[in-house]
Amino acid sequence: MDTQTASSQLEQLKQFTKVVADTGDFESMKAYKPQDATTNPSLIFKAVQMDEYKPLLEQAIAETAELGLEGDARIKAIVDHLLVIFGCKILEIVPGRVSTEVDARLSFDTEATIAKAREIIALYDKKGISKDRILIKIASTWEGIKAAEVITKEGIHCNMTLLFSMCQAIACAEADAQLISPFVGRIMDYYKAKTGKDYTGAEDPGVQSVQAIYTYYKKFGYKTEVMGASFRNTGEITELAGCDLLTISPDLLKQLAETEAPLERKLSAEAAASADIEKISVDEKTFRWMLNQDAMATDKLSDGINRFAADIDKLEEIIAESL
Repeated sequence: MDTQTASSQLEQLKQFTKVVADTGDFESMKAYKPQDATTNPSLIFKAVQMDEYKPLLEQAIAETAELGLEGDARIKAIVDHLLVIFGCKILEIVPGRVSTEVDARLSFDTEATIAKAREIIALYDKKGISKDRILIKIASTWEGIKAAEVITKEGIHCNMTLLFSMCQAIACAEADAQLISPFVGRIMDYYKAKTGKDYTGAEDPGVQSVQAIYTYYKKFGYKTEVMGASFRNTGEITELAGCDLLTISPDLLKQLAETEAPLERKLSAEAAASADIEKISVDEKTFRWMLNQDAMATDKLSDGINRFAADIDKLEEIIAESL
């Protein structure tokens, strides 16, 4: 089922950007051969409603049976086991890393986020998976970033998600997070809803946001990787060619694989080095003020956390019915 041609845009993109599959669907990962894969509660929620993934839910239920847990505690344990089972299956397909998300309902609780991240890593460890192949996904709230700072020092790699603004990006880099996932499409959605305008190519505000963050990181020598996420069309992807990583849904991977137009590199560390920008120091007060001043980022961060939390609630309902 390999649909790629040698000169497809997908193959061209892979020459200077690490391509990541944004899906819980194993077949599309096999088809497009991404380096890494990333999941989230919404993707897992969708997947467990499909017949072919029912055995994974049954496995998670069986694995937690001997833990002696009841009610809510049992359901939460099943969710964790389910996420890790999905992650292990994905790691049989991709050569790189899988991102597994901390419960979005913990987004404003640093200690609980740290505890949950350690639990997830311990579950992977029990299955013989090295923590170097796992990225723990955490919402880029101040509390989430502080949690990432602690566990990064323990050798746990973090993927900072729901990122919409420069202040979030800078705080994540200062915390030494492994990777950030700035959301391109959701930024564009916000401005399109506000202005009624269709944005394309380089004028897309989501694209501009990631370009600015990438430039800032490379200019000031941060090691944190930039992984553009949440794309609405292939134009957003091709404008970010050269970004460290891009996480792309199966339908957009398919479009790139079937398109043979030339694709040029748009982002590079060399070009960023000469950018005329100032370094910004971000402590908690500055972070909260800058985020507060950015209506789009405030709106989208809240909306994203609420959406992921709602999908975890729905996932827990499916599990409760299965018990």
